[in-house]
Amino acid sequence: MTKRLRKAETKPNRGDRMHTIVYSIAAVLALLGVAETTYLTVMHLSGANVVCVASSGCSEVLRSAWASIRGIPLAAIGALAYFSAFSAATLAAFGYRRADTVLAIVVGVMFLATLGLLYVQARILHAFCDYCLLSAALVFLLAGLVIAVPRRP
Repeated sequence: MTKRLRKAETKPNRGDRMHTIVYSIAAVLALLGVAETTYLTVMHLSGANVVCVASSGCSEVLRSAWASIRGIPLAAIGALAYFSAFSAATLAAFGYRRADTVLAIVVGVMFLATLGLLYVQARILHAFCDYCLLSAALVFLLAGLVIAVPRRP
């Protein structure tokens, strides 16, 4: 009887496994965001042209007054946000209880910032950037994952 209790105690909970999978996917998405925004930061700081595939407005968007705050590229701020999301998702995947709350807050702020930046592209600049749209898609996917995963008891 004691052996059965010990096995039941060490057996991972199905909900914990689902959390691990969802937070691992979130970590991978955030890592993709880190890579993309790091690339855009390097291109912004070096003054190089960014070539878009689907649209023609990349250079217009990335060189606009909206592309930086007090000389700091928005892409660098995005890289920091994605790295924070990656770190929180990784910690949440390993079961740290407060990490999922931190992830939800970071992704919530990223989501609101993304909505604002999409508005700027559509209504003020009248131009879209492929990389910005990819970043928006990553943020929307992260937000969906954060919303979809049930809270741990």
